[in-house]
Amino acid sequence: MKVKTALGKTLDMGALVLRNEKIRAVGNMKVNARGDTIDSNNKIITPVNDRVANKYAKTVGNRSANVIEKKNNYEKPLMAKEDTELLNALDEYATEDIEIEKIKGTKNDK
Repeated sequence: MKVKTALGKTLDMGALVLRNEKIRAVGNMKVNARGDTIDSNNKIITPVNDRVANKYAKTVGNRSANVIEKKNNYEKPLMAKEDTELLNALDEYATEDIEIEKIKGTKNDK
């Protein structure tokens, strides 16, 4: 990216960044201009790509990065005693209704 200075000169910011990316950055973080962690001799300890990958792995984890097949482990919810008694009573009525319909059907056939 080229910009014009106040004196009218053209300055290529991209070239300036590339030329100085291995130099220690100003501040208290012990990094160079790229973001690599460096020691007191300006040797790279941890590249910025590794730091970003580690942070991403901690944030995202394996859950969403990997596709996991989910098993359909649907369990019926536990019912209250009253609900169970009600269902049993309804089943009795249903079986009685079926028997009545069978009897009606046999009478109509005769």
